[in-house]
Amino acid sequence: MDALGARVSSLLSRTWWVLLLRGLAAIAFGILTWSWPGASLAALVLLFGAYALSDGALGVWAAVSTRREHEDWWVLLLWGLVGIGVGLITFMAPGITALAVQFYIAIWAIGTGIAEIVVAMRLRREIKGELWLVLAGIASIIFGVVLIARPGVGALAVLSLIAAYAVIFGIIMVVLAFEVRSVASRLAHA
Repeated sequence: MDALGARVSSLLSRTWWVLLLRGLAAIAFGILTWSWPGASLAALVLLFGAYALSDGALGVWAAVSTRREHEDWWVLLLWGLVGIGVGLITFMAPGITALAVQFYIAIWAIGTGIAEIVVAMRLRREIKGELWLVLAGIASIIFGVVLIARPGVGALAVLSLIAAYAVIFGIIMVVLAFEVRSVASRLAHA
């Protein structure tokens, strides 16, 4: 086990519940979006803003709580700050167009996907189940690219795609959280 992998593995094993909360928040976001298909664009903006803000806040908390033990804590901090920034921008400009919302979401999804794949690559020798994080990253990137490639699609038509992405991503994160928790449990009993 290399030193970096051990640090990242330790960080994730102690904060596995953050991954679980991220997954549950994404699933809730997706289900709420499906439940109100006729909701206005303003409601979508507020739902997404709340999700991005809470996801970012959890990322910042995880980074700050482990900063003394891990020199790579800044990666989690950056991830969290991007989420908070996107959430705040969303709340500060609630009347933005559907196109702007699509690009906000697309950029956030691509950035998150890249970060998840990088973390998974660093963990591939340390834990089983890193494939779930790679899949979450790939799903995020594909989702972001589709939103950028189809900018003319109306916001209401994109709601189903957004909801499906959120639920799939959420399920993957929940599975990953329990995989990481299982690894942490095995390490604790070893």
